[in-house]
Amino acid sequence: MQIVSFDFGTKKIGIAVGQTKTKTSSPLEIIFNKNNAVNWVKISSIINEWKPDLLLVGKPLNMDGTDSDIMEKVDIFFKKLGKVTKVPCEYVDERLTSFEARQNLADLKTDLIDAHAAKILIDHWFNK
Repeated sequence: MQIVSFDFGTKKIGIAVGQTKTKTSSPLEIIFNKNNAVNWVKISSIINEWKPDLLLVGKPLNMDGTDSDIMEKVDIFFKKLGKVTKVPCEYVDERLTSFEARQNLADLKTDLIDAHAAKILIDHWFNK
């Protein structure tokens, strides 16, 4: 099964791809939002290219398990993603994924932290 994951942010969205057969994942790219609007054309292009069977979206929770301040915007993105793509969507707890991505990439000095955070979402999904 082909998976695409999204690490949603108001300014940018990290995207990664994964494959259940090999249990591998890779960061794909960052999409920049313009004027606080999601670039649905670019997201649709990625969906058409990768033809995923499942979409994962990071669920931003506080450390105590409550919804974070951005959860409302993520939920809007999640619902529209399902409607636009017609692909099943699931949330994955994203607590500390950006921190983990920064730790993993400390030596590389890359601006793809959000895409690596999306990769970690897939890895966590594989391990659940």
